[in-house]
Amino acid sequence: MSADLTEELVMDRVARARRARARVREERLTMAHGAGGKATQSLVEAVFLEAFDNPQLAALDDAAALTVAGTRLAFTTDSYVVSPLFFPGGDIGELAVNGTVNDLAVAGARPLYLSAGFILEEGFPVADLVRIVASMAAAAQAAGVRIVAGDTKVVRRGQADGCFITTAGVGVREREHSPSVGCARPGDAVLVSGPVGDHGMTVLIARGDLDLEVDLRSDTAPLHELTAALLDTAGAGVRGMRDATRGGVATVLNEIARAAGVTVVVDEESVPVRPTVRGAAELLGIDPLYVACEGRFVAVVAPEAADAALAALRAHPLGEQAAIIGRVDTDPAELVLLRTRFGGTRIMDLLVGDPLPRIC
Repeated sequence: MSADLTEELVMDRVARARRARARVREERLTMAHGAGGKATQSLVEAVFLEAFDNPQLAALDDAAALTVAGTRLAFTTDSYVVSPLFFPGGDIGELAVNGTVNDLAVAGARPLYLSAGFILEEGFPVADLVRIVASMAAAAQAAGVRIVAGDTKVVRRGQADGCFITTAGVGVREREHSPSVGCARPGDAVLVSGPVGDHGMTVLIARGDLDLEVDLRSDTAPLHELTAALLDTAGAGVRGMRDATRGGVATVLNEIARAAGVTVVVDEESVPVRPTVRGAAELLGIDPLYVACEGRFVAVVAPEAADAALAALRAHPLGEQAAIIGRVDTDPAELVLLRTRFGGTRIMDLLVGDPLPRIC
């Protein structure tokens, strides 16, 4: 059997497996079910989508597109369980605000209002809570949003690991164009707004278990101005955007491939990765493309708008190192193919386990 035929059979098998109906095979949840990879996908599709089935949820975008009394809105929610609570470049409070702002931003919305729910453990230091809340207030002011509702619960010692935060957000979709990664088309360019993996590697090293001393800071930042600049420049040429958090850029690319029924081909050499992140990742045997970001997004842009889109991103301080990292291919296999720096090509699939738990 020729190599080409063998590769074709393998690709066909992978595609058929992906089209199979999702099932949760485990009797109990594992950490992998929260990692953003295959286990998370199965859990979401087999449990939550099955029970809550509706068109807004089925899109599986970072924020739901809603129209209420003629006003076009975006609505999202997220929970934060990062460990440690404080890390170089940020903390759980700033993360909770920026993460929800960014989910609204990549939906093409202008973020307006947030809610914040706190689950606190008995014995948690009040000084730490004050520090977290102050960080949230500063992040909200920087992003131009208000925290207008909330809730607080305290659980017994040992039941919450200090502090968990849930934020929900609402924004207004002021443009007629509503970007969604399911609109990706063959020939489109795939862009990333900056170096990948900063946040995940920073948090992992901040835990102190690895005995590594590197100068790394989380990339957590509000992205609404950057996404607005991109939309102002490329307009309807922006097919879709997605926040590269859990599972990193690799997971986002797989979500794009599946949502649009396309194959995404990525050039590994074109993906911006800081040398410190690459070095730490290599020591740990982790691919930076699977490491979470908190201030980066992936955009799919029509080919004729790609150069202008890249220029718009690079003109903003948060997008100075933006890059075109790949293209959408005509192959409908719903795969992500990585052209490696060594000249080969391999499938870049969803994560199976959870190499970096409690990153966000």
